[in-house]
Amino acid sequence: MEKIQIHTYKGPIGELVLGSYQERLCLCEWAFRKMRKAVDSRIQNGLKAEFEPGKSEVIEQTIRQLEEYFEQKRKVFDIPLLFVGSEFQRSVWEKLGEIPFGETRTYLGLSKELGNPDAIRAVATANGANAISIIIPCHRVIGSDGSLVGYAGGLDAKKRLLKLENARVISNKDQMGLF
Repeated sequence: MEKIQIHTYKGPIGELVLGSYQERLCLCEWAFRKMRKAVDSRIQNGLKAEFEPGKSEVIEQTIRQLEEYFEQKRKVFDIPLLFVGSEFQRSVWEKLGEIPFGETRTYLGLSKELGNPDAIRAVATANGANAISIIIPCHRVIGSDGSLVGYAGGLDAKKRLLKLENARVISNKDQMGLF
């Protein structure tokens, strides 16, 4: 059976589990996330592979880039990624990856950008299933009223990430503020 190399990274905001498969990052997930088992199972089943502790060049590269991000020396990640999910989930994750550093989007805004304004709940569900946190910036998605809503790493981690980025909050009412 194929192997997914996994390694734990303790960052300043929390502990992440990093996973690489065939030299692409497929996992950058909060270690203590409630849905960890479901996410792990989806990745292992989708890749027909099992986890094996270890490091790879992609994991080393991810750690370097995460440290640069936390030190405010990096705004864009350039790590080869592997999305494991449905076609719809992958389209949402790709759109999330386009949200610039320091900006936010709403679930409604994302569903409109994907061409389906009625898919707000489906977009929110796909956002929640993102297994490549921080690098695919699901923390940059907020409620339509500008509130912080659901985040796998917890709302405190989401707030800290947005503050690190000096993120502008833009609600559907065009209210703006900084974290």
